[in-house]
Amino acid sequence: MSKEPFIPKERETIQKVWQVGNTVNWATSWKETLFSLLDDIPASYRPYIASISIDGTSATTLIIDSKTGELLSGPFLYNESFPDALPTVTSIAPENHTVCSGSSTLCKLVSWWSSNNSDQDPALLMHQSDWLLWLLHGKFGVSDYNNALKVGYDPETDSYPSWLLSQPFSYMLPSVKAPGTPVGSVKEDITLQYGFPKDCAVCTGTTDSIAAFLAARATQPGKAVTSLGSTLAIKLLSTTRVDDARFGVYSHRLDDEWLVGGASNTGGAVLRQLFTDEQLEELSKEIDPSVPSPLDYYPLPKKGERFPVSDPDMMPRLHPRPERDVEYLHGIFESIARIEAEGYKLLKELGATEVEEVFTAGGGAKNQQWMKIRERVLGLPVSKAWQTEAAFGAALLALKGACLLDSRSV
Repeated sequence: MSKEPFIPKERETIQKVWQVGNTVNWATSWKETLFSLLDDIPASYRPYIASISIDGTSATTLIIDSKTGELLSGPFLYNESFPDALPTVTSIAPENHTVCSGSSTLCKLVSWWSSNNSDQDPALLMHQSDWLLWLLHGKFGVSDYNNALKVGYDPETDSYPSWLLSQPFSYMLPSVKAPGTPVGSVKEDITLQYGFPKDCAVCTGTTDSIAAFLAARATQPGKAVTSLGSTLAIKLLSTTRVDDARFGVYSHRLDDEWLVGGASNTGGAVLRQLFTDEQLEELSKEIDPSVPSPLDYYPLPKKGERFPVSDPDMMPRLHPRPERDVEYLHGIFESIARIEAEGYKLLKELGATEVEEVFTAGGGAKNQQWMKIRERVLGLPVSKAWQTEAAFGAALLALKGACLLDSRSV
């Protein structure tokens, strides 16, 4: 990006989702959103845009034709589980590896491969942000080591392990670079359409929770970021790497340290099923966050949990519902906070650096009552992150890429 990262403002059209019958056309929706965001950049800024990066949801996977770009299958969303592939994946991967979860990228790849009996040379795996970035730079098969973690990439050795490369579908795996690495310039047609400079670089991206962590500027071990979006994702900066698929725990590389964490299916998606935005705002004002709620729920939008319990058959628990909506919301807030606390407790038990302070990102960071409930339940300082939007973290990666290019030209 330019010297000051620019993040286009959201607008109503960004929220629309394309549907064909009862099926959501996610890929079309993402593509339309991307180009709407580019269109949001003021024309006066566009000649000065030096680089672009994108964050996307971890383990959201597409299979494309690497010759034509045609979508062969998917997208398979981050929380979709493929238990049919799990026996194969657990038989080839090390015990309790990150990929040994039905919702991992590798399970999605193996399930597709098995159902298609595929030997299609043009087939290629891409993650959500890989695919969106490809629309801008036009180079197939480039990913980053954060997105590639759940397909089996080893960020410690900076390579795919031999057990993965020996599989017949390994040719579908993308090449991997560090997040924020320049891949190529924006395609000429896009440059002409939007008025970007010819040398505007497109850089590898990252996952949304990693981008949220980068945006929060939590730089010391023991500092953590909880992203309260549609789901609840926690990331803790640790000097020790921790991976255990039994609990949905995995570690992302962050330079020479590790971001240890996991993502629960609880979060804002549940709240939106039960309340409007206006109700959430008004009811929250009536909650006394210093008083514990006696209600014990496990709020999930549908069957299945990933972390701190990995159980694809776990059912939501949202009853009994009290007569007063404010009591119901209070109980849900408190229950989500307990899941968050269990997550940080589990990370410590597995050997990660103990959490000392939690920053909050995502839409939930705006709710002060929820923040105070979480602070009481966690027993830790909890505050709003310096920047709460993951998009700011992606902009910082773009800035990193621009700086890399500047240093090479010196």
